[in-house]
Amino acid sequence: MFLSIATTYRPATDLGFLLHKHPDRLHEIELTFGKALLFYPEAEQTRCEATLVLDVDPIGLVRGKGRADGLLDQYVNDRPYAASSFLSVALNKAFRTAMSGVCNARQELAGSVIPLEAVVTPLPMRGGEKLLRALFEPLDWRVEIDPVAGPDGAGSSLYARLRLTGEARLSALLNHLYVLIPVMDDAKHYWVGDDEIDKLLARGEGWLDRHPSKELIVRRYLRHRGILARAALARLAPETEEEAAETGSRVAAEDAIEAPIRLNDERMTAVVEALRAAGAKSIADLGCGEGKLLQQLVRERWVERLVGLDPAANVLERAVKRLKLNQPGGPPEGRVLLLHGSLTYRDERWAGVDAAALVEVIEHLDPDRLPLVERVVFGEHRPPVVVVTTPNAEYNALFPTLAAGAFRHPDHRFEWTRAEFEAWAGRIASTYGYRTSVGGIGRRDDLLGAPTQMAVFSR
Repeated sequence: MFLSIATTYRPATDLGFLLHKHPDRLHEIELTFGKALLFYPEAEQTRCEATLVLDVDPIGLVRGKGRADGLLDQYVNDRPYAASSFLSVALNKAFRTAMSGVCNARQELAGSVIPLEAVVTPLPMRGGEKLLRALFEPLDWRVEIDPVAGPDGAGSSLYARLRLTGEARLSALLNHLYVLIPVMDDAKHYWVGDDEIDKLLARGEGWLDRHPSKELIVRRYLRHRGILARAALARLAPETEEEAAETGSRVAAEDAIEAPIRLNDERMTAVVEALRAAGAKSIADLGCGEGKLLQQLVRERWVERLVGLDPAANVLERAVKRLKLNQPGGPPEGRVLLLHGSLTYRDERWAGVDAAALVEVIEHLDPDRLPLVERVVFGEHRPPVVVVTTPNAEYNALFPTLAAGAFRHPDHRFEWTRAEFEAWAGRIASTYGYRTSVGGIGRRDDLLGAPTQMAVFSR
């Protein structure tokens, strides 16, 4: 399989600086599944072209992890010959620094838009020419497709020579190819796990969230693993101004329902006391919203480090103002870190904390997504202490402004009874090796219990 990158920018030989590969040398790159050769068939002041040729060992694939399913499929397939995730891996290894947009020798050029041409052949067209154009043309590439001749000499509808031309930063072109080549192949030669989401979002930064075929790209890149695709799309979905306003009004509505009993204040105080009793020094507030819990914790001298995570960028902006980050009178730099992200994927940025808090969070999750959050929080990150609060559905009957059977918040997907919450907490503790203590927050009714339920998990 063959990939070439060319430019007519003058002096065109500066392409060697951008790719961090000297035009006068033959570069050989060892790979677990074969090797790649990088050379420059043309290196003139007016035009420079770098070519990456990938030589995949088909016998090695049968012996190794890249083997296809089925005895015949191990030997009769296009994996060693057609552009695929093998080429993306080679591209990343050969041009990793260039893909990041870093070039100390020509940094200004690395950030500049220059004329570029890329050729990939043979490229699988699993989805046809229409899909191929739908992937690259929205990125402002001019697309030329030449079918690859089959054994009978006729053009094939399965494979083509792809030529892209346009003006862009070199790093953008490389990242487009890295993501979209395996998307056209609609397969990967290795197991796809949570870390593939991070790779996709890193290489798709600045363009994938606006791409009209975003959902198709995400599904194919992640090998149609629904849970991973939903997690990636959640991280990509920007919140609109209307959604931001709606979020604010819904929070206000919930606060209005609970205001007469000052439940939010009691809830925050109870969570802070539970974290203090656990001896936590570093705490992650997962689903931190506008930073109300963080605001209380930042006042506590025993807290050394705070992390707030939320999927809504607009509420994080309000948290910045509430906490006075980077302002006079605010916390010291580095004590509070706010992160835009989702609880449905592992995020190393908040790994290693002493405790995590999910305050009125789980009831906002669709039931089919709750197990993914459970696995991420309790199974993968495994903080020593986790504090979870959620409404007590039985107590709703005592709110005079709440209609019978209604939830306290329009965005709640469920609200549990005390028995349901205790059963959930017990299952989490048993599954992930925690001890759990379940109690209530707020004025307790003899029959219906407390308005808020709280579980403290420890191990």
